Amino acid sequence: MDGLVLTHGAGGDRDQHTLVAIAEGLAPLPVERVNFPYRNQGRRPPDRAPKLLAFLREEIPAIAARLGAEPDRLVLGGHSMGGRMCSMAVAEGMPAAGLVLLGYPLHPPKKPENLRTGHFPEIGVPCLFISGDRDPFGSPEEFDRHLPAIKGPVTTVWLKGERHSPIKSDAEIVAAVAGWLEGL
Repeated sequence: MDGLVLTHGAGGDRDQHTLVAIAEGLAPLPVERVNFPYRNQGRRPPDRAPKLLAFLREEIPAIAARLGAEPDRLVLGGHSMGGRMCSMAVAEGMPAAGLVLLGYPLHPPKKPENLRTGHFPEIGVPCLFISGDRDPFGSPEEFDRHLPAIKGPVTTVWLKGERHSPIKSDAEIVAAVAGWLEGL
């Protein structure tokens, strides 16, 4: 594994405190924190999935080239929507060494019938899911029901008392990511 690429959630950007903490905590491992184009353009609502996925298909090979790495030696992921887009890109065939999914949005809050899991059976790489145990985007029980669809090995870390965007668990998150990456 030659590096980690992290993307942000719908309302965030590459400087979200947890993404920064991971990059700093994993040094000297190369960690690229990436803004989606709508963020760089100063827009709030995210682009639709096809546009975000097209961006990842262009950006990930460019990052790999900058790092002197093969794309399949990079771990991809991010917070919420960003992690979801990376998981969808990998399900569609983008090479990756694994996925780090922070606050994966299993479904919209209060809409558990609108699952965002249709691509799970196409994921064959190791996955690390880190979420608050009070996240309205998916409970531990809901994840237990849906994660077995993923073909690759899955590790889950539950942050006690945290919601969708953890505020007091950066050190725990960094430790979990570091430990998981060591096992790849």
